[in-house]
Amino acid sequence: MEWGDQSEEEPREPNQAGGMGTLWSQEISPEERLPVEGSRPWAVARRVLTAILLLGLLLCSSVLLFYIFRNCGPRPCETSVCLDLRDHYLASGNTSVAPCTDFFSFACGRAKGTNNSFQELAKRNKNRLRRILEAQNSRHPGSGEEKAFQFYNSCMDTHAIEAAGAGPLRQVIEELGGWRISGNWTSLNFNRTLRLLMSQYGHFPFFRAYLGPHPAFPHTPVIQIDQPEFDVPLKQDQEQKIYAQIYREYLTYLSRLGTLLGGDPNKVQQHASLSISITSQLFQFLRPLEQRQAQGKVFQMVTIDQLKEMAPAVDWLSCLQATFTPMSLSPSQLLMVHDLEYLKNMSQLVEDLLLKDRDFLQSHMILGLVGTLSPALDSRFQEARRKLSQKLRELTEQSPMPARPRWMKCVEETSTFFQPTLAALFVHEAFGPSTRSAAMELFTVIRDTLITRLRKLPWMNKETQNMAQDKVAQLRVEMGASEWTLKPELAQQEYSDIQLGPSFLQSVLSCVRSLRARIVQSFLRPFPPHRWQVSPWEVSAYYSTSDHVVVFPAGLLQPPFFHPGYPRAVNFGAAGSIMAHELLHIFYQLLLPGGCLGCDTHALQEALLCLERHYAAFPLPRGSSFNDSLTLLENAADAGGLAIALQAYNKRLLWHHGETVLPSLDLTPQQIFFRSYAQVMCREPSPQDSHDTHSPPQLRVHGPLSSTPAFARHFRCPPGALLNPSSRCQLW
Repeated sequence: MEWGDQSEEEPREPNQAGGMGTLWSQEISPEERLPVEGSRPWAVARRVLTAILLLGLLLCSSVLLFYIFRNCGPRPCETSVCLDLRDHYLASGNTSVAPCTDFFSFACGRAKGTNNSFQELAKRNKNRLRRILEAQNSRHPGSGEEKAFQFYNSCMDTHAIEAAGAGPLRQVIEELGGWRISGNWTSLNFNRTLRLLMSQYGHFPFFRAYLGPHPAFPHTPVIQIDQPEFDVPLKQDQEQKIYAQIYREYLTYLSRLGTLLGGDPNKVQQHASLSISITSQLFQFLRPLEQRQAQGKVFQMVTIDQLKEMAPAVDWLSCLQATFTPMSLSPSQLLMVHDLEYLKNMSQLVEDLLLKDRDFLQSHMILGLVGTLSPALDSRFQEARRKLSQKLRELTEQSPMPARPRWMKCVEETSTFFQPTLAALFVHEAFGPSTRSAAMELFTVIRDTLITRLRKLPWMNKETQNMAQDKVAQLRVEMGASEWTLKPELAQQEYSDIQLGPSFLQSVLSCVRSLRARIVQSFLRPFPPHRWQVSPWEVSAYYSTSDHVVVFPAGLLQPPFFHPGYPRAVNFGAAGSIMAHELLHIFYQLLLPGGCLGCDTHALQEALLCLERHYAAFPLPRGSSFNDSLTLLENAADAGGLAIALQAYNKRLLWHHGETVLPSLDLTPQQIFFRSYAQVMCREPSPQDSHDTHSPPQLRVHGPLSSTPAFARHFRCPPGALLNPSSRCQLW
């Protein structure tokens, strides 16, 4: 039957085919063909229509979600700075290494050795200085800029230096009274010659004298008398065979210098041999720092008069007055002496030599000056120095130093003597306002994250937590360069006391005197600001305890560690972890025995012991160690710095969307964060430097990463892998 209403006015008649049916004399309307609501066919149709509608909504939602994720998820950063960083990561890393087993090699172990991120960055900064110095810009006559450019060009003019030969140095020797091995000489006036060497040539043959902060009053300068820096790599426990070989090589070098200056070879060798003997005797007088620490005599405060009584060979007042002009010194002036016993023995040796070997003592003093000035002389002197360095490194089992291009030496010399001028030029080009603003923003987030974490440290009581938070809040930060460096007039500063020419050596000596005078003047300022320990183009951050200031030079906040256009993961992982590490230096004293009276000593020591055991579980390169207490503190700062930077990064992602990634690396933002952290530590593994309190680079990567559960999670490290241990430590 057909679907429709039954009309009461239409009679039903028998179907001619023998069945009941309805005979229509007019056409049925479309409305009459619709099914009746509630009937079974309509219910089926409704379910079909609903299913089609839901399917359509689902498809539309999928398209919409795909569009949202495509536009709100991490997008590849394809700017030139990001592509350069991508290429750098590809070139410096080794992705064939399993990241959960050896992340240091994964990030740093390129096919041909290990890259050194800090060395490469330092070289790029010097290249930038080179471009500045070689730019053909007009300079104001007589300005600091013009003199800096003239000095650099004079250093690069090797034709003029070769043409001058040894002439400029012979003139210097004549001013000192000459010497017996060549030409005319006058009998040695020891203190006159010593005074000239110290004040006019910056050479200290028997001890070092320099201005430094007073140990009890950091902003008060004090003249410090320290052990000399010997040109020969001697050691207290040196084997006799090695010592003999070093003696021969150094004798050959000094003889070569004397011959280049016109001396008779036989006479030169005799004087050179006595000079080495004097150096050897002086070296035997030295007392190692460890011995002086054990005796409680790291330094002693004495007056000039008292030092004159104990070491009478030196006219201390006249020598120091000439060296530190315009300071006004008197016999009652206090000095900070680092090794008084050495000075007593040195004085006795000088007195003996003045009685028996006066001419040899004069030659010893002049030969030392010749060695100091040799970089400013022609290629014959520099080649003699290069051969000596090569031989000495072979004897002491050090890898040979790669040859450095001339421009690099000249950049370093120019930046030493014209630091204020070059600092302003470098910062203007490499650390503009937008970069500085981005760096300060990053530091603020890192600092605030540290303050938050301090509130939750279980080994600090509430009072200590509040004091620690106040300490961080009161910290000063100097970003890029010191404030005085950024003053425009410094770039135009005149160096009226510098006289350039007629030879490059004379230019160097004039710059040496000017630099020393500026240093003295800076110490004599009534309320000096914090004196930077690094230049703005250097790559070392530090925290100053005495001034309670943390310093991040512009040279450090450069690619590959920082750039405003980088993904946030890169800036937080690299520069952010460096910033957090330096902030934790504020609290080193708290971690030392008895350093935190308001701490749960047991909980603190347990955390430190756990950290020490955790690091001890990693294999170390040959010849390295980390048992020193300062190394443990640095390990704590590494691990804490990474944790703080990671928390700050995650917090930043909640506030700001639109994170980017580096194209073609197949790394998530979190993986890029850890990759950039490891990039900071990349350098060639080598035996630990005696002055370096940090762990070897592999440990500085693996120790903190293995203490971070998020690393194992984001790199899907299986349980028990080297960087996914069963237990972890947390100090900060």
